[in-house]
Amino acid sequence: MKSFPRRRRWLLVLAIGASGYLILAYVVLPLLWSHHEREPGLASLPMVTRTGTGIPGDPLNVGLVGSEEDIVRAMQAAGWFPADPVTLRTSIEIVGSVVLDRPYHDAPVSPLYYEGKKEQLAFERPDGTSADRRHHVRLWLVLEKGVGGRPVWLGAVTFDRGVGLSRYTGQVTHHIGPNIDEERNLLMRDLSDAGMLEALFQISGIGPTLFGRNGGGDPYHTDGEIDVGSLVTNGARRTAPPALLPPPPLIALKDQIWHSVSKAIGP
Repeated sequence: MKSFPRRRRWLLVLAIGASGYLILAYVVLPLLWSHHEREPGLASLPMVTRTGTGIPGDPLNVGLVGSEEDIVRAMQAAGWFPADPVTLRTSIEIVGSVVLDRPYHDAPVSPLYYEGKKEQLAFERPDGTSADRRHHVRLWLVLEKGVGGRPVWLGAVTFDRGVGLSRYTGQVTHHIGPNIDEERNLLMRDLSDAGMLEALFQISGIGPTLFGRNGGGDPYHTDGEIDVGSLVTNGARRTAPPALLPPPPLIALKDQIWHSVSKAIGP
């Protein structure tokens, strides 16, 4: 007769254990990982661009909230130049810039595509005297109206470290530097230093990637997060630092571990 109370105790322990697991796995941990994104409309979107031939290109790693006019004002205030469109003239000019080592601050960028659309905006910041080394970002409008009623853009910012041949197609192209998180941080720092950011927050991107390759076959590594900056309106410079919305604890811990690993594997 004593076996029944013992069995009930074990059933109670199992029930408590199962309930604890369900709460931990399906409530607590998802909440700790969740970004509680200010722009939930971005959550279901793909996070990698494509080349014209459909090869996966550069991953998305930045976002901006604001109108096209706000973006142009902010980027110029931060020292980034709008890229010229790709034409025969600009193609000849960029070749001359690379070969003759002369400045071309608004050199064109090769097109990339996101959900079938070519970038609507592109900007660059020269690094040296010619167009073979530069920081550059491509941007796509992804939400006409975000949570705050303003347009939301996603982009891919990378560093062109030199000109060479694509590993996949053999075409002449720029090769990017592998540390795309560093480029993401540079862009947001430039915008913040220029007083162009109201707020800065993070959303989930492609996830931690150690051995990624872009559309030209260049390796890259990233913690897989996207920094999103909410821009000031009408170019009104902000004197205070942007409001920072911190990531969830587990995301922050993951990023700390990730960056320790990425520093150990290279630049």
